[in-house]
Amino acid sequence: MSPRARSIVAAARALLEEAGPAALTMRALADHLGIKAPSLYKHFPDKSAVEVELIAQMLAESAAALEEAEAHAPGSIPALAEAYRAYALEHPHLYCLATERPLPRAFLPPGLEDRAAAPLVRACGGDMDLARATWAFAHGMVILEIHGRFPDGADLAGAWKKGTRALHP
Repeated sequence: MSPRARSIVAAARALLEEAGPAALTMRALADHLGIKAPSLYKHFPDKSAVEVELIAQMLAESAAALEEAEAHAPGSIPALAEAYRAYALEHPHLYCLATERPLPRAFLPPGLEDRAAAPLVRACGGDMDLARATWAFAHGMVILEIHGRFPDGADLAGAWKKGTRALHP
């Protein structure tokens, strides 16, 4: 990726993190960069290509967060769950962009999705069904929290603990 393309992605990330996925348009991105929108198309064919780069960043960063949690507490589902939750809550708009629509697998760097899943798969002893169930629980909890769907005062720490224990007694 060229330096200019990297700066476009960085600006897209800033715009996304500040205002959310709906605000990420090519026109808004161009305005943010102080250029004309057609200039963006020299580097990216369309908005979805920019989004793919952002999704790849999210997967790489969340993979790094899970790998770090795994390094400190090998095999610990609670440690992975906390790292996953912390990353998602720190980057809610990026998380939503990456998880609330079909994943553009064909356009992502090879192996990135597997890298992001690997710490959880290892913690689940290689059981892919258990890893998927655990991820589905974690994603559901995170997305509900991001969207403010839990009542005020809900014991989310308790829900996380019971949920992970139910899947990993």
